[in-house]
Amino acid sequence: MTTQFSVSGIELELFRYPSKQESNLQAWDAADEHLIKYLIDNEQASVNTAVVNDSFGALSAALLSIDPSWPLTFETDAKTSLLGASQNLSHNHLSQESVTWVNSRDEFPRGFELVLMKLPKNLNYFSHQLNRLSHVLPAGTRVLIGAKAKSINKSLLETIEKNLGTASASLTWKKTRVITCISDGKARALPKATIWSVPEFKLQISNLSNVFAANKLDIGARIMLDNMPKGNFKSIVDLGCGNGILGLHAKQVFPEAYIHFIDDSEMAVASAKENWALNQLDNPALVGEQATFAWDDCLTNMSEGFRPDLVLCNPPFHQGEAITDHIAWQMFLDAFRRLKNGGILHVVGNRHLAYHVKLQRIFKNCTTVASNGKFVILQAQKISKKAQEPEIDSSTETDAPHPQSALYGKPKA
Repeated sequence: MTTQFSVSGIELELFRYPSKQESNLQAWDAADEHLIKYLIDNEQASVNTAVVNDSFGALSAALLSIDPSWPLTFETDAKTSLLGASQNLSHNHLSQESVTWVNSRDEFPRGFELVLMKLPKNLNYFSHQLNRLSHVLPAGTRVLIGAKAKSINKSLLETIEKNLGTASASLTWKKTRVITCISDGKARALPKATIWSVPEFKLQISNLSNVFAANKLDIGARIMLDNMPKGNFKSIVDLGCGNGILGLHAKQVFPEAYIHFIDDSEMAVASAKENWALNQLDNPALVGEQATFAWDDCLTNMSEGFRPDLVLCNPPFHQGEAITDHIAWQMFLDAFRRLKNGGILHVVGNRHLAYHVKLQRIFKNCTTVASNGKFVILQAQKISKKAQEPEIDSSTETDAPHPQSALYGKPKA
């Protein structure tokens, strides 16, 4: 994994978050490099700047290495991005005193003279971000958007113009381009949450713009809802909760349980909280709060005494534009560390991802609960308090058997 960022005389050592993750991915891409090169080539002065979608702080660190007092507002929906940026600034001995940290729903400060932005994968969320910026940017403010050249087309430029102002793209460099948008100073209406129903489970779902499965139940969640685990569970985690659909149904199935919703996306956590209230799932027989909502990096920062007896998990296999399984590794390891003795991890995933190999290595057991042509539900149990944490070497992941192996069973018709 490359950690040395070197562009136009700027030298930094940058890590993804957490820095010891099982991933060979680097903490920046060529679009980050292009944006910094563009600023230096154009002799950009240090002005009040918003930095949006800066995955692990490469843009922010580069600006602060140019001028340690460069005034920055760092906006992100991902907790790992916020933590990663802070980690990289500290690692490179860059002060954070001039940095303001905001999430995707906080009110933007005013007075920006420049915006640096990376194009997110979710274009609905991108439009939402442009709408947010339209409320605070004076006419004439430059917004520089870094993206892969193949992602930039006439439709994207029209989207930017519709939601913020006129836009044009630079020449290609390292297969990336920089889009320059000039704010027109007109505030756009912010999009409302999308609301849809799951009638068979008597649930109403509200989704904010950066939450997976924007307007319908995804098929991975569907098979999970149809195959909830058996047991008498009292403390349940919906890990990577998204809109909270798994945790909501878990409360229906286990009305005496306390549900903990956790996600890296602040919008996801907000949606899950809204959906808990929308569906009125509190059990009147129980005292106190029956659900908690955490914007966090998996189970990293839960208290040491936190010991759930069930973790439900539908792991993502991408982070931004990167296709990766290191998030699933972390989720499974965190579940192993946190579950009480006898506790269960209940996982759904695409068959080809071979999650049974990971679970077998971590928990030393894995059972197939259900499967169809595309998805499989797996269950692993923590069988000993004294179990030694496995040594995970991602280089051996290619040892995984074919997904049609005996452990998965035959697909159901």
